[in-house]
Amino acid sequence: MVAQAAPAPPAVPTERRLPVPYRVVARWRETPDTVTLRLDPVDAALAAFTPGQFAMVHCFGRGEIPLSVSSLPTTGGLAHTVRAVGAVSAGLCATRVGDVLGLRGPYGTGWELERALGQDVVVVTGGIGLAPLRPLIRDAAAEPRRYGRLNVLIGARTPEDLLAKYETRRWPTTYTGVTVDRARSGWHGEVGLVTGLLDRARFTPAHCRAFVCGPEPMIRATARDLTHRGVAADHIRVSLERNMRCATGTCGHCQLGPLLLCRDGPVVDWSRAAPLLSTREL
Repeated sequence: MVAQAAPAPPAVPTERRLPVPYRVVARWRETPDTVTLRLDPVDAALAAFTPGQFAMVHCFGRGEIPLSVSSLPTTGGLAHTVRAVGAVSAGLCATRVGDVLGLRGPYGTGWELERALGQDVVVVTGGIGLAPLRPLIRDAAAEPRRYGRLNVLIGARTPEDLLAKYETRRWPTTYTGVTVDRARSGWHGEVGLVTGLLDRARFTPAHCRAFVCGPEPMIRATARDLTHRGVAADHIRVSLERNMRCATGTCGHCQLGPLLLCRDGPVVDWSRAAPLLSTREL
């Protein structure tokens, strides 16, 4: 008996594999090494993104990198927040209003805020991890009657590394906590790990949904503390980061165990992520 090959994955539509031109229509600096770019399509727009999904953003002459959406057309226009850490990201940070970039997508899974209907919401971010969660926070804040208490916990290395400083003050949350790892002269806020703010957040663990994005050690610590407080692992959504190249589940660069994060992530339930992140060499 001849073994049959496994069925091939569905082909990715051509329009999602080719960059579509988008023009930079606004640009503002978030931190000394981080900018946000608001983009409008030059011609036809890509399909609608959902919070948590990402695009492959092409800087002509340098290459492309994956960037989660940090704003959507329904709440301020399509935008991406990028930190200059390599050649492509530095090129994106150096773009000016009027420049054209290439976008393809949308790719990946979203935060799925609708799973939190009628429940308390806890958002925990570290560093630039606030950017992918900004659309979710805006959506939850815009319809407070659909959710329980909204808590936003923000951590950064220094006060200079905090994103969206003025916007975070305006969010109508039950509790917004901000902390930094290292204080500077003139800082009068909290100093310490972002998990230390959980004691001040107001939520009922049995009726709560949590959304976490930031450096992997921070994700692990936050998810551990939330589960210890009684939040179910499958009620915690985390955004994972690996080296993405094709974004179509073809090249395997973003593999994490059985997951291809460009296809099966980047947002997954902690119940699925925990055993993978606890396995060395994955």
